[in-house]
Parts: sequence; C-alpha cells; structure tokens
Amino acid sequence: MNRDSNIYTLVYSAIMVIVVAALLAVASGALKAPQERNREIEKKMNILTSVGKAAGASIADDKNAYIENEYSKYIVESFLININGEKTEGDAFNTDLKAELKKPETERLLPVFVCSDNGSKQYIFPVRGAGLWGAIWGYISLKDDFNTVYGAVFDHAGETPGLGAEIADVSFQKKFADKKIYLDGKFMSVDVVKNGSVQLDDYKVDGITGGTLTSKAVGKMLFDCLSNYTKFFDVQKQNR
Repeated sequence: MNRDSNIYTLVYSAIMVIVVAALLAVASGALKAPQERNREIEKKMNILTSVGKAAGASIADDKNAYIENEYSKYIVESFLININGEKTEGDAFNTDLKAELKKPETERLLPVFVCSDNGSKQYIFPVRGAGLWGAIWGYISLKDDFNTVYGAVFDHAGETPGLGAEIADVSFQKKFADKKIYLDGKFMSVDVVKNGSVQLDDYKVDGITGGTLTSKAVGKMLFDCLSNYTKFFDVQKQNR
C-alpha cells in the first residue's frame, strides 16, 4: 500500500485508535480493583473516625490491614432501615446514599452502622448534601440514647481551601461531640451558625470563619439526613 495515499493514512489511524483503545481498556480494568479497594478502605476509615476508632491509621505499618482490623473489631452490625424505622434486607455498606436520597421517602432504604466498645454502643449514620461548590458528605454517630452526638466526620468535593474546606478538619468536627438533636422530644438536629454570631447551646456549633455558606450547608445536611431516621430513633428508644 502506498504510504503517501489517503487510504493508508486512514487505515493506519484506525489501527492506532483501536490499539490505544484496547490498551486503555486493559489499564482501566487493571486499575478498577485497586480503586474500589481504596474506596472501601476510605469508607471504613470514615465510619471508624466518626466514633474515634481510626486514630492509628496514619502511623500504621499497613494502613489497610489496620483499618480492616479496627472495622472488624468495633463495627459489630450494619443494616438498612425503611422510612418507618424498621430493619430490612440489604447491604448497608454498599448502599448508595446519594441514590437513596433521590427516591421518594417511602422508597428509601438507609444504612445504619453499630459500633460496640467495652459494653457501650454508638450508632453511625451517613449524611450527604450540597456544599457551596459541590457535594459534601460524612458520618455522624450518636450515643445509645439516640439524642447525644458521639462524633462526626465530614468531607467535600470542592469547597474553598482554607474556608469551606475546613469542614474536613478535625477541629471543626470535634465541635459536634456531646451536642443534642432533640429538645423536649422534638427533633432539632445540630445547627451550624455563623462564628460568634449567637450564644452557643446544646444544639448549635460555631461555623467556619469565612466559610459561612458551607457551614450552613453542613447544618442543612444534618437536618435533612437525620430527619429520615427519626422513626428509627423512636423505635429504639421505646425498646430500651
């Protein structure tokens, strides 16, 4: 075939496209398993962090093994609930909260994770919402009175560094510990207010200086997501 002809150029280009596409497909397939593994470990670490059980991950010789061990040790149960607060069949760990929150309330199946340590239990709930520039998400844990916050962890897709991105900072997350979500039997959640704007109480935490909109988004996320669990809280309180 004449290498200077248009046909040769077209055939050569087509072959190169096919070869490159095949190589990319192979590379993508090879990377898929490690990527999924990394996401699984990150999710387990966040669940553990919400109950203060992942502190040694950064210094562990094998981070993945450490997280797996801590998760197996402390997360003793996970399950899905429906809008009536009833346990139902399904895989809590692999449930896509984003997809569930898009469904009508009556069709949602929401994950619950249970941590047990020295006879005490904490209940962990995933949360997800919209920040200033993208998605925000995390986990919040409650003590077994289903009113007192035990801990929280948050992350984001693209909030402003040094401002809204500080929701992922431990100093912000620690503010939620021991806050309450009920007042005189009424669900309140935890509100995130402008830093220094009001006197804080059991239901408020100071937001991030310069990150007011993202801070408010965290408060809205908590209210919207935890509202889905109120019947579950009621059932558990009745069974205590």
